[in-house]
Amino acid sequence: MQGTVDGFSYGLVTPLVAFLMACLGGALGLRCVTRAGTAPRSWRPGWLALGSVAIGSGIWTMHFIGMMGFTIEGSPIHYDRALTFASLAVGIVMVGTGIFIVGYRGASGTALFTGGTVTGLGIASMHYLGMAGMSLDGRLEYDTLVVAVSVAIAMAAATAALWAAGQVRGFLWSAGASLVMGLAVTGMHYTGMAALDVHVHGTATPAAGEAATSLLGPLMVGPLAFLVLAGIVVIFDPTLVTHGSGAPPAERKPGIPAHSPAHHRPTRSRLRLRGPVEHHSGTPQRR
Repeated sequence: MQGTVDGFSYGLVTPLVAFLMACLGGALGLRCVTRAGTAPRSWRPGWLALGSVAIGSGIWTMHFIGMMGFTIEGSPIHYDRALTFASLAVGIVMVGTGIFIVGYRGASGTALFTGGTVTGLGIASMHYLGMAGMSLDGRLEYDTLVVAVSVAIAMAAATAALWAAGQVRGFLWSAGASLVMGLAVTGMHYTGMAALDVHVHGTATPAAGEAATSLLGPLMVGPLAFLVLAGIVVIFDPTLVTHGSGAPPAERKPGIPAHSPAHHRPTRSRLRLRGPVEHHSGTPQRR
C-alpha cells in the first residue's frame, strides 16, 4: 500500500538547520578554495583538501539532519551503517575532485564546467547513496524526471558557487557563493525527496539496520568536529581574513604590511659622487 511520507515532522526546524549546515560547510570550503588560489604552490593541495572535506562534511550533515525530520506512516526507518559511511566518503571524494580541477585549472571555461559538474554529481551521489542505506518495511520508487531535475540543480548551483568563489573579490562574494552552495545542497535534497514514492508492505517484519536517532546522532559528531576545526583554521589564518596576497612571510619586508605601497616600491640607493679636490688658501675642499 502507498505509505504516507512526511519530510517535515519537526516543522521548519530540520530544513532551516540543514540549510545552515550546508551554508557553513560551503562557506568554510569555498574560502579554502579561495585561499588556495593565493597560497604558495606547495600549500595549495592542503587548502584544497581542507575545502573538499569541509564541503563534503557540510552536505553530509545537512542531508542527515534533513532525514531526521523524514518519517513514513506505518513503518520505522533504519539505516545501514556501511552505506551511510560510504555516502560520506563518496561525497568528499567527488566534491574534492571537482574542487581540485577548479583549484588548479581556474574557475572559468572548461575547467569550471567540469569541476562544477563533478561537484554537483558528488552532491547527488551522496544523497542517493545515503537513501540507499535506508531500510524500512516497504520499497522505495523514484520519479526519474524529478531525479534528473534534482541532479541538474546540484550541478548548476555547484558550478555557480565555484565560479563565485574563484572571483576572489572579498567577503560579499564569498558569502554569496556560500548561500548558492547551501541552496544547491538543500534544493537538490528536497527535490530528490519529492521524487520519492514509498510502498509499505504492512508486515510485522522489522527493518534491518539501526534507528535514525541511535545512528545518525553519534555519526554526526565527526563531521561537525571537523567543521569546527576547519572554522578555526580559517579564522586564525591572517592572510585569509585580511584578503592578503598569500605570499610567504619571507618575501615581505619587515615592518611593512603586504598591502602597503611601500612594500612594492623599488629601493633606490643614493650614490655620492666625489668630484676633484680643489685647494683654496691651502685648505682642501670637496665639491
